Amino acid sequence: MKLINWTAISTLWLREMKRFLRARSRIIGTLGIPILSLAFFSMGLSGVMIPGIPEEIDYVNFLMPGMIGATILFSAMFSGVSFLWDREFGFLKEIVVTPVSRISIVLGRVFGSVTITMIQGLIILSAALFMRIKTPTIQGVLWAALFMFFISITFIGLGLIFASRMSDVQGFNLIMNFMIFPLFLLSGAMLPLQNLPKPVFYFTYINPLMYGVDGLRASLMKFSIFPKTLDLIVLAAVSVVMIVLGSYMFEKSKSY
Repeated sequence: MKLINWTAISTLWLREMKRFLRARSRIIGTLGIPILSLAFFSMGLSGVMIPGIPEEIDYVNFLMPGMIGATILFSAMFSGVSFLWDREFGFLKEIVVTPVSRISIVLGRVFGSVTITMIQGLIILSAALFMRIKTPTIQGVLWAALFMFFISITFIGLGLIFASRMSDVQGFNLIMNFMIFPLFLLSGAMLPLQNLPKPVFYFTYINPLMYGVDGLRASLMKFSIFPKTLDLIVLAAVSVVMIVLGSYMFEKSKSY
């Protein structure tokens, strides 16, 4: 049995894409909130000065990378739900008994989820251009796409870790909600992290999303806390750890 079966990977990738494109409610639900948030803030808070944001950067421009990161976070973390449903309805049992390695199964699902989350992030970026957002450079968009990729990998891996250890969909959703909001609030997506109390600010250093949002902001707005390369190195390292742990937990999980 091959360790990496590209036919199986491409088949599972295609399955994830078809499921996404057929679920219109999922598309609307995932993209509706960030797009409406950007539209609301572009009308109501454009020109508002907030401590910690340079004068030359409008709040809506500051917010846009955070909305992209938040969209990817929510979508990536909840990708684990499809794993639970597949196990519930016996699909996982069917593919596990085929002569395909589990790493190929994981890669197929991960690549599908990464493609979906990156499409969503790019849609948010495209929509933002119609809301008086500063137009980024081509190089900036390419850097942003790289950060979107690693944010997706990181939180898809984290979602897979929890999904591999759980069997209850409702319980999984509760755990994900419990984890998502601290990650989102401590990422600097909505407000500058410098305004946080010092004890709370130090917790942001262990939040992978913070490096992702900071890197997106550096790529698109040329404003960040850390150098762009440092954000990328930290996020890439965390993504590797998460996807390896997720694959290991899936390997040890029961698929029936």
